[in-house]
Amino acid sequence: MKIDGIDKIIIKTLLEDARTPILSIAREVGISGAAIHQRLRKLESSHLIEGYQMKINSKALGYTTTAFVGVFLDSSGHLSAVMKKLNTIPEILESHYTTGNYSIFIKIICKNNEDLMRLLNTKIQSIKEVLRTETFISLEQQIDRQIRI
Repeated sequence: MKIDGIDKIIIKTLLEDARTPILSIAREVGISGAAIHQRLRKLESSHLIEGYQMKINSKALGYTTTAFVGVFLDSSGHLSAVMKKLNTIPEILESHYTTGNYSIFIKIICKNNEDLMRLLNTKIQSIKEVLRTETFISLEQQIDRQIRI
């Protein structure tokens, strides 16, 4: 999809604050609010913009441990069944079907290390198709961004 300078300004502005009023963007680029709306609809229908979302600070809710877990399956044929089970675990924020050592690589948030251990032992490793897991605890997230336009 080709985007022009006005589209880039719209996207950059909304990436900084998705609640920026359309009329504020319109004033910045010098076109009407209706034109901004039309451009946004075009960007959405082209799937360049997938949606708008609020970002919650998980630490403010007491989730202080972030971990990444490599999941080894007994067979890649069980991927779908395992994913259905993993999808029921609310602490799992992301899941990726990967190449390399792991069949699945997941990102988890937990209240603390003990909570992580409980989650691993009782919810993830108890899935019969999971052979084993390998866990990496994040000490600090240093980069958190969207792709640049």
